[in-house]
Amino acid sequence: MFNHRHTISRYQIASKTSTAIRFWNQFTVSISSLKVVWRKDKKLDQAIDNDKSWRQCAKVVKEVLNEPNQVIPLRYLRKRRERLRLPVKIDTFLRRNPCLFDVYYDRIKPKTDPVKFLKVSEKLQRVLDQQARVYVDNEMLIVEKLCKLLMMSKNNVVSADKLIHVKREFGFPNDFLVNLVPRYPEYFRLVGDSFLELVNWNPKFAKSVIEQRADKESELTGVRIRPSFDWKLPSGFLIRKEMREWIRDWMERPYVSPYDDASNLDQASLEMEKRTVGVFHELLSLSLYKRIPVPILGKFTDEYRFSNAFSSVFTRHSGLFYMSLKGGIKTAMLREAYKGDQLIDRDPLLDINDCFIELLDEGHEQREKQLKVRYQAAQNDMEMAAIRNSTSSDESEELDESEELDESEELYSS
Repeated sequence: MFNHRHTISRYQIASKTSTAIRFWNQFTVSISSLKVVWRKDKKLDQAIDNDKSWRQCAKVVKEVLNEPNQVIPLRYLRKRRERLRLPVKIDTFLRRNPCLFDVYYDRIKPKTDPVKFLKVSEKLQRVLDQQARVYVDNEMLIVEKLCKLLMMSKNNVVSADKLIHVKREFGFPNDFLVNLVPRYPEYFRLVGDSFLELVNWNPKFAKSVIEQRADKESELTGVRIRPSFDWKLPSGFLIRKEMREWIRDWMERPYVSPYDDASNLDQASLEMEKRTVGVFHELLSLSLYKRIPVPILGKFTDEYRFSNAFSSVFTRHSGLFYMSLKGGIKTAMLREAYKGDQLIDRDPLLDINDCFIELLDEGHEQREKQLKVRYQAAQNDMEMAAIRNSTSSDESEELDESEELDESEELYSS
């Protein structure tokens, strides 16, 4: 009897093992083939278009600011138009944005003829000063972001060059490695000029946006809420039944924090898929506009242990992310961060860009007023010309009538 039970027990164990292996094989084979047909999201694409014009202006401003004494001969800037990818000529750009620069004459060399130079206008300088104050007011937010990027990375170390490459995406100041990092030796250590290393682990920073949201909901409801992604497809977007089932099962698995040690996770495991999605969610949440170009994310493949086919995550989890193709560049966007084409929660560091955009708008209004004045002046000139033509025509007609009258009088008298 005992032997019979023992035989059944061994059979059940073997059966469960076989089922587990079969499920694992199905997962490892199917995870790379799980595909969702990409579908255009016009509103999220529009969010990228909204920033296109001011980003182009920021490139030109940066070009001038990087010059000695922050001045540049106009003809030099004209030659750089192609590199800056400006769709219009430099002179047209300056007319459309009159508040950015002042034009003056100076000599490139002592004995040469004076040529046109550009320098930062007083209005733009005030904006630059205001931006500097925004950086100071939000310095701890920048420190926290930088710590989080290091805490999610392998060995808590990231290449300094790569961090410089993403400074615009996360709102870091241009000189953050030179000026900000040395002020916080309790957090950062610059290893040579190549790597930035985390010195101390701050538990307060080691909570993702997902975990913070769950904690807030738990406080409000009094019930412990499990951290989970807000997976929601846009209206009219459909996926296949088998994909819906896979997503449902995947969502039910425990959340893996991007700040947890992932060194023991297999690259093809469900846990690693959960962790990778968590890292992307956190990176996009930390970014200014909740979006990052995919090629930039690809630079951190080694630091964050992404697979070579990491970009498929954005289409596989289309309820979390959207991959825009605007401008011929793949850009990963966080769906939950947008309502239509507008951000829901704005990063405080966005004030830096807002004051620059306000200056551009002021310049556009100034330009429109100038065009209206010119148009009105042209209209007035045309009206005056028409009046003069009409007056001269009336005088000639009166002359003709008087001549005809004289002729008729002469005929009558005769």
